[in-house]
Amino acid sequence: MEKIILKASKRTVIGKQVSALRRQGFLPGVVYGHKIESTPIQMDAHDAGLILAKLTSSSMVTIDVDGKKIPALVRERQKNYIKGNLTHVDFQAVSLTEKIRTMISIHLNGVAPAVKENDAVIVSNLTALEVEALPQDLIERIELDISILTEIGNAIYVRDITLPKGIDLLTDPDEVIVIASGTAMSAGEDSEEAVTEEPELIEKKKEEDEE
Repeated sequence: MEKIILKASKRTVIGKQVSALRRQGFLPGVVYGHKIESTPIQMDAHDAGLILAKLTSSSMVTIDVDGKKIPALVRERQKNYIKGNLTHVDFQAVSLTEKIRTMISIHLNGVAPAVKENDAVIVSNLTALEVEALPQDLIERIELDISILTEIGNAIYVRDITLPKGIDLLTDPDEVIVIASGTAMSAGEDSEEAVTEEPELIEKKKEEDEE
């Protein structure tokens, strides 16, 4: 995995005054975790935004806080959902010699023949898998080829995923990741249970029985 370094400095501005910090072009954040006290930090909002846009929850990043380099993972991002810009970021400091648990996101690739040939609907049941590994052994995402879904009912399970050496999969191997469904139901939903009467029809039938 490419080494990514994010420049930061300790932040003394806290509370309501942080809004002024953002107007000055800084992105506030905090680093906490392995052998480190919770430390408020600030980063250049533009530079940090470009780097963070490429990172997933399993991407290693080195936070350079005034010259002190801290290996970390991105744990939470807060956004202004009107403007779309980041407003705060939490980083978890990690040890490079201790395994951690985290989620690796799943990215679907390819086109499922079942969609084109059988009018199937591709239903995604899981968007990430839980794993345990040394931080430096983590991968940014799992690339999943769905072109093997040729017929309705075909599915890809957690047990079908092969991860690089050093990464232990914790998610239940029998869980469905993605399935080619004949209807737009969830991956674990029984087709017979999916057919229900409308509430109005049920109520009308009840009234007729009472007459």
